[in-house]
Amino acid sequence: MRIQKYISQCGVCSRREAERKIAEGLVSVNGAPAAIGQDVDPSVDIVRVEGKVARGADSERLVLAMNKPKGVLCTNSDPFGAKTVFDILPHPFSEMKLFCCGRLDKNSKGLLILTNDGSLANRITHPSSGIVKRYRVLLNRDFDTSLINTLLRGVDCDGEKLKALKIIPDPFGRADSPRRMEVWLAQGRKREIRRMFEAVGYFVKELKRFQIGSFELKRIPEGSVKVLGNRDIERLMKGGI
Repeated sequence: MRIQKYISQCGVCSRREAERKIAEGLVSVNGAPAAIGQDVDPSVDIVRVEGKVARGADSERLVLAMNKPKGVLCTNSDPFGAKTVFDILPHPFSEMKLFCCGRLDKNSKGLLILTNDGSLANRITHPSSGIVKRYRVLLNRDFDTSLINTLLRGVDCDGEKLKALKIIPDPFGRADSPRRMEVWLAQGRKREIRRMFEAVGYFVKELKRFQIGSFELKRIPEGSVKVLGNRDIERLMKGGI
């Protein structure tokens, strides 16, 4: 079995995150540095990720939807002691080996998926799946809608192409509507929406993800989770515009 697949099946992290950890020298096999694509035999080889042994995958799949509050990190641990989403998980989920399917930065909130299923996480996060993520955004000042096409074509930032699938001006007629919009993404680059708007001269004051695929964040209090059944998971996997 390829090492990155084994690590994801153990519930340590997604395959893409495993590849990053391998490239950074954080993974070893029988005491030697691992290589991306390396074959391992779980019955013989000892795989360590950041010094901890990666043990066999949980037999039962678990998928949670969290309404992530602002101010917590999407990481299993933080060297500076900051609060993470795993610190606020209720029992018994706090005792399980789970990881995030994609991330929301510390200052963002809303729908976050946590699971022990590496294959599912990879399908949700990889752009080739075409699963759309939808966000509500509040900017620091009124938005010039003539810039929408620029963001749909994409802007270059630090060697990456950042682009939206769709941008919808706020339809609710609120006093600050010119500063509000809905943004759709298929890819999930680090701080993509924030960096995208910064590239055209705006600052994102508030950002909330409210939908992944056809699954919408509803009736989950902030900081709480919901166990997803098969029908909910099917909704998550429905992509496209």
